[in-house]
Amino acid sequence: MEKFGPLAGAIALPHVGGILGGLITRKQVKTWYETLKRPSWRPPNWAFGPVWVSLYTGMGYASYLVWREGGGFQGPARLPLMLYGCNLALNWAWTPIFFGAHKKGLALVEIVVLWGTIGACTQSFYSISKTAAYIMLPYWAWVSLASALTYCIWRDNKDKKD
Repeated sequence: MEKFGPLAGAIALPHVGGILGGLITRKQVKTWYETLKRPSWRPPNWAFGPVWVSLYTGMGYASYLVWREGGGFQGPARLPLMLYGCNLALNWAWTPIFFGAHKKGLALVEIVVLWGTIGACTQSFYSISKTAAYIMLPYWAWVSLASALTYCIWRDNKDKKD
């Protein structure tokens, strides 16, 4: 059981921010978010939860692979894992900015920075574990979609006072 601790911790960690963000989002989706102009191509609200659960699980597993194959926090995995930690912090910050504070413009800037850190993180993972890097690609794709959605919401609701 001892050998599964790091794996379980790595998989659980991304979900911590996801759960906390979900508490903020749940209240705002039915009220504030419904008042916004949104593009017709946006995914349905019910899709976001299952998608994020699978993405957070994959991200956690990818970080575990890098940790295991890269010698932990003291080996070559140190920088990739630091980038991953930065990425998690940015990922977790978007929800309180967008749904909590209703700062659409700041959320757009933040998600663009997040998108860049995903690229840097994925590239750094590749040098340690190609599998880990490939696991990050669906996350990067989803955040690309979320970035476009955030941009459209910002663009189409700039005149809306929150």
